Amino acid sequence: MSIWRLLLDGAHDGPWNMAVDELLLELAADRFAGALRFYKWRQPTLSLGYFQRYEDRWQHPASAQCPAVRRLSGGGAIVHDHEITYSLAIAPNHPLSADRDGLYRLAHRSLIAALRRLGVFATFCDQAQPSGSASPWQSVPQCSCAKQRGDKEPFLCFERRAPMDVACAGHKVAGSAQRRRRGAVMQHGSVILRRSAAAPEIAGLNDLTGKNLEADELADRWAGELASALGVSWEHSALSASEAARAAELAQCRYGAAAWTESRLATGQPRQALGQ
Repeated sequence: MSIWRLLLDGAHDGPWNMAVDELLLELAADRFAGALRFYKWRQPTLSLGYFQRYEDRWQHPASAQCPAVRRLSGGGAIVHDHEITYSLAIAPNHPLSADRDGLYRLAHRSLIAALRRLGVFATFCDQAQPSGSASPWQSVPQCSCAKQRGDKEPFLCFERRAPMDVACAGHKVAGSAQRRRRGAVMQHGSVILRRSAAAPEIAGLNDLTGKNLEADELADRWAGELASALGVSWEHSALSASEAARAAELAQCRYGAAAWTESRLATGQPRQALGQ
C-alpha cells in the first residue's frame, strides 16, 4: 500500500493557501508524491477562477470588502469562510492523474460517504433520487443541474451546477476544480458548512440539515474514506523548510501580486501564468 502525505493546516491567508496548493502540484510532478491537504482561511476571502475577470467581482456586493486571490484552477468565484477546503495532489504515474471525471467522482463519492457516516444525506447533482417511502432521500429535493443554452454562468461557483457536484436538500454544497502540470494533477475544492455574511445566498450543510458539523470532524471522516478509495495510507506531514520557502516565494511573487490577481491578457488568461 502506498503512503501519501496528509497535511492538516490551520487558517492562512489566500496567497499562502493557493501557493501551498501549487507547491503540492509541483511536488507531485517532480517527486511522484501524492498528498492530501485540508486547510482553513484566516478571514473571509474571495477566490477567482483562473479565467474570470477581476472586474466582475464588483457584481457581488456582499464580498466587496473581502480580500481577493486568483486560483490556479478554473471555475466560478468562491467566498471561502465557514467551510472545509481540501487539495489532492496526484503523481503522473497514478491512473487517476489522466482521468478527470474519475477523480472528481472518487473525491466527491468519498465525501458523500463521509457525510452519510455523520448522518447527512447528500448526492451527486446528476444522481436520481431513490424511490420508496422509507428512504431518507424521500424529502430531499433534487438539485437542478441544467443550464439553459445561451445563459451566462453565475459569478459564484456555488450558484453554478455540474453533474458531479455534491448537493444536499437541493443545494450545491461541494464543488472542485483541477489543474494539471507535467502529467500530475491537483484537485481542490470547498465544502460549505455554514452561510457566510459575505455570500448570504449560499447555504451550507449546517443551515440545510440543522446539524453542527465541524471542519475537523468532517476532514477526519473524509480522509478515511479517501484512503480506502485510493488504496493508500496517510502519513501526517508538515512542510519542510525548503518547501515552506518555495510556498512563500509563490505567495509573494504570484498569488499576492496584483499583476496576477487583477490583470488578464486579451486571450482571457491572467498575466504571469508561470509554469504553463
